[in-house]
Amino acid sequence: MKLILKARVYDVARETPLDFAPGLSRRLNNRVWLKREDLQPVFSYKLRGAYNMIASLSAEEQARGVIAASAGNHAQGVALAAKQLGLKALIVMPKTTPEIKVNAVRRLGAEIVLHSNSYDDAAEHAHELAQEQELVFVPPYDHPLVIAGQGTVAKEILQQHRGRLDAIFVPVGGGGLIAGIAAYVKYLDPAIRIIGVESDEAPSMKRALEAGQRVVLDHVGIFADGAAVRQVGVETFRIASQCVDQMLEVSNDQICAAVKDTFEDTRAIPEPAGALALAGLKQYVGDTGATDKELIAIFSGANVNFDRLRYIAELAELGEQRETLLGVTIPERPASFREFCHALGPRAITEFNYRYADASKAHVFAGVQIRHGKREKDTLIANLRHKGYPVVDLSNNEMAKMHVRYMVGGPAEKAENEVLYRFEFPERPGALLHFLNQVGERWNISLFHYRNHGASVGRVLMGIQVRSEERESFRSFLNDIGLPYWEESENAAYLMFLH
Repeated sequence: MKLILKARVYDVARETPLDFAPGLSRRLNNRVWLKREDLQPVFSYKLRGAYNMIASLSAEEQARGVIAASAGNHAQGVALAAKQLGLKALIVMPKTTPEIKVNAVRRLGAEIVLHSNSYDDAAEHAHELAQEQELVFVPPYDHPLVIAGQGTVAKEILQQHRGRLDAIFVPVGGGGLIAGIAAYVKYLDPAIRIIGVESDEAPSMKRALEAGQRVVLDHVGIFADGAAVRQVGVETFRIASQCVDQMLEVSNDQICAAVKDTFEDTRAIPEPAGALALAGLKQYVGDTGATDKELIAIFSGANVNFDRLRYIAELAELGEQRETLLGVTIPERPASFREFCHALGPRAITEFNYRYADASKAHVFAGVQIRHGKREKDTLIANLRHKGYPVVDLSNNEMAKMHVRYMVGGPAEKAENEVLYRFEFPERPGALLHFLNQVGERWNISLFHYRNHGASVGRVLMGIQVRSEERESFRSFLNDIGLPYWEESENAAYLMFLH
């Protein structure tokens, strides 16, 4: 508490507004507020903790210069803090860091080293350089002064919000922000619920609290790259264990829907990690039926690559449950296509892919707009089945959303022994060619789909012809190349549209 009250952040950071969100409030039947950390000079709250620690260094330490490892927002905070104080700054960033963040750090005058493809490798290299060059390492979250700097967000919230406050929703990566907010709020008003929100692809704090100790996740997805951490900090875990009331996990679809919601109320666009808290708030209201509550979500950052917006927009309607994706089998005869459209009723069709299957049937991949969420979707599917249409709900089928919707085609008769896999590889120049070189010539590629989403990972769907006696050696090969992969040979979307 004392460290937060004494934190030195306002030499560079701003006291950001707590904005009422009228549209969200009406839709959710609660009073929803957004804490606008996107309005900081580096478009993220990370500046607070970085500056507080660097400003607290001794003169001898400042003269040596500082170093940090970061995928973006912490890097910008350290770079601006060092520039403000006239210090040397070296930033180690993964090669997969979005270009907008690399350029922002470079503009602030810091030296940049791009190293490896993961934050963990970059951090290890940063520690090595810190020893070699005698620089002071500035951690992104696991330090009392960094936590205290982030805790000033809570101090502002309690000054800005008058009257009863029911819950604050906080995005969680390594835990620095939620540790600072929770420590301050619980000291002054323990009745306010502190609810952390993580991507379901990187729930490191939730798993740690469930286990009663810090855990290391085997793999983290980096769609919400600003909060993609395999292991939370020692100090942040200790504080969260004592002060955090609940942890929530949200999907990428839910995050994208929250990006859209934020834009509609503020005309500002969060990065995926910046929308985590609002996605969790919406999930909480839906799960609990809460009404007439005072709820705050931290809008934590807005450093998003422009070319990611296409992908975010595509998933937003699914996350909001305003669109459903269906795989439907219809009779192959005159007028059947028109009859199926009649069966959908007076609904807007957002996507339609039709593929002849054989002389008796055809497959349709359809996106259909809905207004009343899961209840309407279930009714629509039940009605279609009642009219004799076999239906598969593809709304939560990751492969269907990422790949199949763009490549509906049908089977390749000569693609014998085909197995289907999804892969993720680091998205950087030459990465796709390197991936293909790793696959080599041992097995034939029978299907391939890649589409750039403006993210730090590339996503590939690949069909490969592997004879049954080679399956074990093929799986060994997959494990050796060291890329995340998922077998999709039994995926309903594949069997319906591509197999």
